[in-house]
Amino acid sequence: MNIAGKVYKYGDDIDTDRIIPGKYTKTMDFNELAKHALEDLDPDFSTNFISGNILVAGENFGCGSSREHAPLALKQIGVAAVVAKSFARIFYRNAINIGLPLVECDTDLILDGDILEIDLEAGRVFNATRGENIAFKSLPQVMIDTLHQGGLVPYLKVNKTYKL
Repeated sequence: MNIAGKVYKYGDDIDTDRIIPGKYTKTMDFNELAKHALEDLDPDFSTNFISGNILVAGENFGCGSSREHAPLALKQIGVAAVVAKSFARIFYRNAINIGLPLVECDTDLILDGDILEIDLEAGRVFNATRGENIAFKSLPQVMIDTLHQGGLVPYLKVNKTYKL
C-alpha cells in the first residue's frame, strides 16, 4: 500500500479533544465531524486541508479519550495517513479499525509542506522534498490487509474470520 501527499505538520501530545472537540461527539454525521477536525489546534485546518494529504506529528498523537470520533474525523476529511513519533494505543487501534493508515517513525526531518511517499509494506517513508528515506517497522500483515480492505469490518466480511 503506497500513499503520497503533502505534509501538514503539528507537534507533540495532540489529544483526541484537539483532533475533534468533545462538543461535536454527540453526532455520527461524519461530514459534520470533518468540518471541525483539529479546529482548536488550527482553526483553518478544515478549510485549508486538501484530501489525500498527510498529517505529521510528534510524540503521543491521539492521547486522551478512547472515542472513535477522532480518527473518523481525520479519515472523513481525507487524511491519507498519519505519521508520528508515537501514538496513543487506543487511538492507534481505532484508526486501523476504520482503515486510517498510521506510521510510527522519527518525524524531526519532516517539515510542513514536504511531499512524502509512504510504502507501508516496505516500512519506508521517502521525503521527496528532501530526498531522504526514513525507515519504520512495517505493520503486521493482518493490519496491512485490514487497511487494504478499508477497516476491520470490511476485512472480516471478506475473510469470514468471524461471523458478524
